[in-house]
Formats: sequence, structure tokens, C-alpha cells
Amino acid sequence: MKFENIKNIVRETPSEPIDINNRYSVLIPFIEVEGEPHLLYELRSKTLKSQPGEISFPGGSIEEGEGIIDAAVRETCEELLINPDKIEVYGEGNFLVNPYGSILYSVVGKLNVDIKDIKPSADEVEDVFTVPLKYFMEKSPESYEIEFKAQRDKYFPYELIPNGKNYKFKKSRDSVLFYQYGKFIIWGFTAKMTHNFVNKIKKNL
Repeated sequence: MKFENIKNIVRETPSEPIDINNRYSVLIPFIEVEGEPHLLYELRSKTLKSQPGEISFPGGSIEEGEGIIDAAVRETCEELLINPDKIEVYGEGNFLVNPYGSILYSVVGKLNVDIKDIKPSADEVEDVFTVPLKYFMEKSPESYEIEFKAQRDKYFPYELIPNGKNYKFKKSRDSVLFYQYGKFIIWGFTAKMTHNFVNKIKKNL
């Protein structure tokens, strides 16, 4: 192996996060309701294998060779049964790396449709609803702390690390957020992405 080969490999391959198994992209979709900006959410079908009956933004897995924006638009069109030309993409938002080996990217945009005309795919979406942006600007979510602890099996080679079983492994904590809007509970990663985006708006007004 020559140094020139190493240099070329480093220069020609993009950096990627380590130990990430899945990549997802969601649309944070604005929609106009009675002249005001609202955010649109989905109530996921109860027949889905993943997170049935929960509230989420439109989105899903990023396919091979697909970009973040393309994935968010494609998934939104499939779930809401709208045409791509009805989605005005503003740009990419922040992304979230969760403790389960996944990255959740976000794209911000506006749905140029009337909420009454959205008839989502029943296979994936039970219903849609909107929340005024003003609500999130004025209300903070409830926050609850959880702690992640690493569990090692009986074969873990403690003898190979300093201090063995007394090694001080780091612990991880996370905040789980909840918004309650009428009968709807927006929580977890969807609430966290909502809160992060709203804070971004507040900081840059």
C-alpha cells in the first residue's frame, strides 16, 4: 500500500457517520390555514409495523442513491397522495442522530394545497391534522429525562480493558418532549424536531 493510494481514497470518499444503520428523511411541512402558517402532522395507520398509531411528519427511509430532499418529497407524495409540484421546498433543516443507530434528516417546505383536499393513503396514514405555528411559538413542551445504560453480556472481555469490571463507562441521557394539542399527543423525535425548528425560527427573527 502506497501513501498516494491512501491519500486518494481519503480525498475521493465522503465522510460518513460510524455505526449508523438507517437513514431517514422527513418533511417539516407548512400549510396555510385561514391565512396563518400551520404545521401538518400525520396520524400513522394502526396497521403499520413501525410506530403504529403515533404522530409523525411525512417521511421515511432514504433509498440507495437518493438525496435527503428527494426522499422527503417522495415519501410525502406517497403518504399524502399529492403531486411533487404541490411541495415548495425551502431547504434542509437540522438532523437528529438517535441512540438506535439512525439519522433522521429534515427538510422544510410548504404544501401548496388546501388541507381539505388532502386525502392520505389509508395504508400508511389514518388522518392528518394541523397545528398553528403560533401555538409552538408560545408554548414550550413538557420534558422528561431518560437514561441509557450499556448492558454487556457475560462474554465481555473486561480483562482487556483498564480497571476491568470497575471501568467507568459513560452513561447517556436524553430528553423526551411532549406537546399536547387537543386530543393529539406529539412526542418523541417528532416533538424534538418540532421544538428544535421552532427555536431556530425564534433565534433568527
